[in-house]
Amino acid sequence: MEKISVDHRTIKEGDYVVLKRENVFKAVQVQIKRKVIFEKQWLHLDSVIGQLYGTSFEVAAGGTLQAPKPNPEKNPKETKEAGMDNRNIVDDGRSQKLTRDDIETLKEQGLKGQEIVQQLIENSSTFRDKTEFAQEKYIKKKKKKYDNTITVLKPSTRILALMYHGREPGKICHLRYDTLAQMLTLGNVHAGSKIIVFDTCAGLVLGAVMERMGGYGSVIQMYPGGEPVRAATDNFGFPEHFYKTLHEFPLCKVNLLLDGTLSLDKDQKETVSAVDESNGAMSKAPQDSVQKMGEEVEGEKDSAQASPEVDTMEVTSELPEDKEKEERAARRENKALEKKVKQEEKRKKHMEAAALLQGRNADGLVIAGRFHPTPLVLSLLKFVAPSRPFVIYCQHKEPLIECHTKLRERGGVIGLQLSETWLRHYQVLPNRTHPMLLMSGGGGYILSGITVAMDTATSSGPQKTEEPAPKRQKLQDTES
Repeated sequence: MEKISVDHRTIKEGDYVVLKRENVFKAVQVQIKRKVIFEKQWLHLDSVIGQLYGTSFEVAAGGTLQAPKPNPEKNPKETKEAGMDNRNIVDDGRSQKLTRDDIETLKEQGLKGQEIVQQLIENSSTFRDKTEFAQEKYIKKKKKKYDNTITVLKPSTRILALMYHGREPGKICHLRYDTLAQMLTLGNVHAGSKIIVFDTCAGLVLGAVMERMGGYGSVIQMYPGGEPVRAATDNFGFPEHFYKTLHEFPLCKVNLLLDGTLSLDKDQKETVSAVDESNGAMSKAPQDSVQKMGEEVEGEKDSAQASPEVDTMEVTSELPEDKEKEERAARRENKALEKKVKQEEKRKKHMEAAALLQGRNADGLVIAGRFHPTPLVLSLLKFVAPSRPFVIYCQHKEPLIECHTKLRERGGVIGLQLSETWLRHYQVLPNRTHPMLLMSGGGGYILSGITVAMDTATSSGPQKTEEPAPKRQKLQDTES
């Protein structure tokens, strides 16, 4: 068991990793003799193979990564001399004796980032007059600029959410990692469950659900268009058995499945017969081409015998041209056959997903995308079993307010709650604990609730609010 755990923590060729420098992340795949650009630097990841996740590397000459050696170097933070205040310090740009050319010379000599920072401290005329807090701030600023250390991390939901939110928030609809965590909690995502996911956030929500389930249960991805998008899902680097629990179904066929008019079996039979016909055509094509070529050769022989003056090289020159045409035709037929085989595999996947959806016993529904959520929710909630949670994310609150109203009119749900997530980072240091100056403006909105069983009479359409019947007034007996 120890060997398995060690292999699980070791970086191997083909694994997906996340490169980190300060607060910048990038997901890449480890491949030998392949260059990767990160923070305007070309890197070779050959040396990270066999190392443990979480190891920090220093970028050497040529973009190679080297594991730092544990040398007992002097730590710049150990400087004890400090001033009482900064009132006499004037930032006129003349306190640093080293010029830019001197720093570039130090880099060419092979000095590392920490050594360059130490040289900057020693050549600063105002460093020792600064307060201890100002000194730490100065060291942190210079380390961020000159320290050339990269950490290789194992992909996870939090790291990838931070990466996408920091680099390309528009691709994930500005979904923040704390909002994603609340979605997984409100959706009750756990191992062994059957979850329906609609995700247009580059597959980040889908990957988070798969990671939480741990390869147990089933995930049904509903997708618009021709193919599902799983760019972020691939960056998780899941093993193969995780993808065996993943199913896909197109949104364009949801209404057909609900109406009972979806006939994937018929389409599959037609596809199988088409594949068989293409196989037969491929087997007949060489015979026809050979027979045709034989007839042409016989005709050429007859013409050569009738006119011996004709050069015999013409026959030999025409034969290779016929072979090229036959090869092209065979290539086209192979491509057509491969396309039909892929369509057949796609239909089989749709059949498996349709079989799971027809039971209408899903354990949860998770929606996160840029489409209007109301028609999606009203259609996909029919596949969810009663007493199961659902959660919907949207960057703006107005679509969720409309969805909230429609669900209240429709019925079949309880505990509807529309919430906005709010996150603020704090700096926690001795005598300097305070909120960070910069924070995220918003993390989107979440609509959550729980499904309940509906009456057959009211499940077909929205519930109409009827006014109560007027009470009958008792007539007093006027007879005396």
